[in-house]
Amino acid sequence: MAATTMDSPHATGSPSGGTSPAAAIFTPEDRELVQACLQGQSAAWDTFVTRFIGLLAFVVDRTAAQRQMVLTPSDREDLLADILLEILHHNAAVLRSFAGRSSLATYLAVVARRVAVRGMTRLAERSRGRRPLAEGHEPAHPVHGEDGQGRLADREQLEQLLGGLDEIEARLVRLHHLEARSYGEISRLTGMPLGSIGPTLARARQKMKLHAE
Repeated sequence: MAATTMDSPHATGSPSGGTSPAAAIFTPEDRELVQACLQGQSAAWDTFVTRFIGLLAFVVDRTAAQRQMVLTPSDREDLLADILLEILHHNAAVLRSFAGRSSLATYLAVVARRVAVRGMTRLAERSRGRRPLAEGHEPAHPVHGEDGQGRLADREQLEQLLGGLDEIEARLVRLHHLEARSYGEISRLTGMPLGSIGPTLARARQKMKLHAE
């Protein structure tokens, strides 16, 4: 069945074609879940991810179709992880900002679409950057020389900063930032739930930033 709103498959359409009053209700169940997540209650985030991951995936797939993009499984997983990280960013500011004027699903769909569009724009730019250079043109950024030395220095500094992380955080940083592994690959290698990787990396980066300062 087609979705009745642009982003959310969960909204209910009224006979007149608009959105029914029920779609705008902030249900007690959703209110309780949001509060539990904000309070850091055990297992609340896992419950949140289980309940809404299907909706977020729907938004990613529909946005890709609207933009005529074909996502690899890895790209799709990364976009989903980006959305979950956005929800948790700045002490779960997305959840704290929810005023209940629509259903939680509709609100999350709008957030998810914004993040998905941003991520797909980045993917498109990266894809254009992989196109072969025309004959006679030089790469914009040299592999050797000062640029290569700068990357080496950055890597050495990163290795030093890893010493301030716990074992799990350090491994995730190595996999994602040094080995360029996607969130999907990291999940398969470590057994960590996909929804936990982004927040853990965010905490690790914050620790590294504090150590660097």
